[in-house]
Amino acid sequence: MLAVMRKYAFVYLLGIQSGLVYHWNFILRGMFSLVHLTVVFVLWGAIFLGQDTIGGFDVRETMTYFVVLLALQFMIGAFNEDYQISEEIRNGMINQFLLKPINYYIYRISQFFAARCVSGVIVLIPLALAYPVIGDQLVLPSETWRIWLGIPALALSAVLQFTFAFCFGMLSFWFLEIHGFIILSYAIETILGGQVFPLDLLPAPVFAVAQVLPFAYQMYFPAAVLTGRIDYADAVTGLGIEACWVVLFLMLARFLWSRGLHKHTAVGG
Repeated sequence: MLAVMRKYAFVYLLGIQSGLVYHWNFILRGMFSLVHLTVVFVLWGAIFLGQDTIGGFDVRETMTYFVVLLALQFMIGAFNEDYQISEEIRNGMINQFLLKPINYYIYRISQFFAARCVSGVIVLIPLALAYPVIGDQLVLPSETWRIWLGIPALALSAVLQFTFAFCFGMLSFWFLEIHGFIILSYAIETILGGQVFPLDLLPAPVFAVAQVLPFAYQMYFPAAVLTGRIDYADAVTGLGIEACWVVLFLMLARFLWSRGLHKHTAVGG
């Protein structure tokens, strides 16, 4: 067991080194996020003109939600893991993992967490630059339970997002090109994941449906827990639903991997 842990710890460290090599990619993406943040503040500032609250939340609470969401995109979001997995299947690089005592899923998720550690630290740079300007527009809730529930919510969200991307990457066992699937998935995730607007602003029946779908637990749920948009009871319930989705997608990933290998022709690599 210890030897297995050392093996994937080494993979994790290699992922850290790789992330540091390409740190300028993360820095440029992080700096560009300032443009996105500016658009969010201008847009929602205009929406709140003449209104004290929208959906029960004031402008500061809404701005805080989007700032936390931006940070989470770098800390737990899947960037291009689905494309990377797809390319390894298509060009035969996947073959090397079939001949070694390495679990491909654990190998990839170790690299995923390593990359998110690097990008998660780097995103603090633009946020630190923006804080003197936007600091007075932010407000965080004081309840300590939000931290204790927020940490597992973040961890489960990261696993869910990676496993979701992993499953899409597995489609390359059956399809020559999966870009269309990924683009469609990204569009759905962006809307139903609360990245365009907080999901609690949806009509109650639609919000109720969104809360049982996996997309809400990729970004909206952990951000809502940390910024005070849901109460304790809803947070506990949501954590249970999130855990169920993680288990279901882990089972799906295992199934797709097993079935995909039956179709795979080991050439190249």
